[in-house]
Amino acid sequence: MDLRFTAEDEAFRDQVRQWLNTHLSGRFSALKGATPDMGEEIISEMMAWERHLAEHGWHCLGWPTEFGGRDLSLIQQVIFNEEYARAQGPWRLGHIAEHLLGPTVIAYGTPEQKARFLEPIRRGDVLWCQGYSEPSAGSDLANVKTQAIRDGDQWVITGQKVWTSLAQWADWGFFLCRTNTEAPRHRGLSYILMNMRQPGITIRPIVQMTGHSEFSEVFLDGARAEVSDTIGPIDGGWRVAMGTLAFERGVSTLGQQLQFKSELDEIISLAKENGRAQDPTIRQRIAKAYLELKIMRLNALRVLSASNETELGKEAMITKLYWASWHRSLGELAMDVMGPASMVMGTDPRSARLQRLFQFSRSDTIYAGSNQIQRNIIGERALGLPREPRPEAKS
Repeated sequence: MDLRFTAEDEAFRDQVRQWLNTHLSGRFSALKGATPDMGEEIISEMMAWERHLAEHGWHCLGWPTEFGGRDLSLIQQVIFNEEYARAQGPWRLGHIAEHLLGPTVIAYGTPEQKARFLEPIRRGDVLWCQGYSEPSAGSDLANVKTQAIRDGDQWVITGQKVWTSLAQWADWGFFLCRTNTEAPRHRGLSYILMNMRQPGITIRPIVQMTGHSEFSEVFLDGARAEVSDTIGPIDGGWRVAMGTLAFERGVSTLGQQLQFKSELDEIISLAKENGRAQDPTIRQRIAKAYLELKIMRLNALRVLSASNETELGKEAMITKLYWASWHRSLGELAMDVMGPASMVMGTDPRSARLQRLFQFSRSDTIYAGSNQIQRNIIGERALGLPREPRPEAKS
C-alpha cells in the first residue's frame, strides 16, 4: 500500500479545494456544516446542493463512466472526501443513493434496472432511504420479519422498519424483505426497491436526545412494489444486502475521519483556552485520541486498497467497532474538557456542537451493528472462532 500522493493527485486536490471554496459561498454558504436534523427547511437547500454537485461533475465520482460517473481512482475519491470535510461541506443528502444503492445496482442490477434508476441518482434528483433494521432485526439482520407476498407482477409488503434515516423526505427506498418463510433465515430474503410516496406507508419521525428527528419508524401495510424492481434473485437478497454494507464502508469513511479531526481540533482549542490542557490526564487523553485517529486512517486506507468491487477483506471487520468506540470516547472527552459548563445547554455555537457530539455519539456503538455484534462478527468471520450459541428455532 503506497500512501504517498503523486503530483497529479495534489493538483486534483487543489482543484477540489478551489471549487469547494468558491461554491460553498453565496447561496450555499449557509449550508456549511449543515445536517438533516437541523430542520425541514434545510432539506430543500441540501437537495439543491446535491444537484449543484452533479451539474459540475462532483457526483458519483467512483462510478464507471458508462453510468455517468467519472471513474476516479481510489486515491482521488479519498482526496475529494477529505477536502469536502475540510471545507465543511453539508452532510451528503445523496449519500445513501450515490454510495450505497447506486453501486449495488451497478453490481447486481439488470440492464433495465440500471437504465431506470442510475441516471436520476447521478443527477441528484431522487432522495433514497434504506429499510433494513426492524424492532427485532437490527444487528441481527437475518431476523427480518417484514414480508413481501407476490401478487402477479407486484409485491404486497407488510411489516415495520425502524431507524430509517431520511424516510420522512425520501422519494424511494430499498428494503430487505422476507419473500420465503420456508427457507433458512438468510435464504428467504429479497432486496426490493419501493416508491415511498404511496398509500400503505406510514412514517413516524423519532425524536433523538439531541431534540431532532433525522430517522423514523416506517410502517408498511399493504404497500406495493414491482417484482421487476427486485435487485438480484428473488430469495437471494442477503448477498445483495451484504454487498451494500460493503459499499457503506467505502471511501466516504475517510471524509468521516476528517470530520472527526475537526471535532478533536475544536476540543484541543477549547482545552488551551480554558486551561484544561494543563491537566496531565486530559493531555494524555487528547494524545491518545490523536494517535488512535491516525491509526484509524491508516487502517481505512489498508482496507480500501485490499478490497474488490463488492467485498471488503477481513481487515474491514474491525472498522465499525473501532471508530464507534473512539467517537463515543471523544464525546466524553469533550464534556470533560468543557467541565461544569457541559451540564448547562450551551448558548454559543461551539458549546452546542460539542454537547451534540456527546449526545449523538452515544448511538455510534449501537446503530449499524452494536459493539457486541461487531465482536461476534470479528470472532466468527475473521478469526474463525466457534459460533456463539443461539436459541434453537421453534418447530
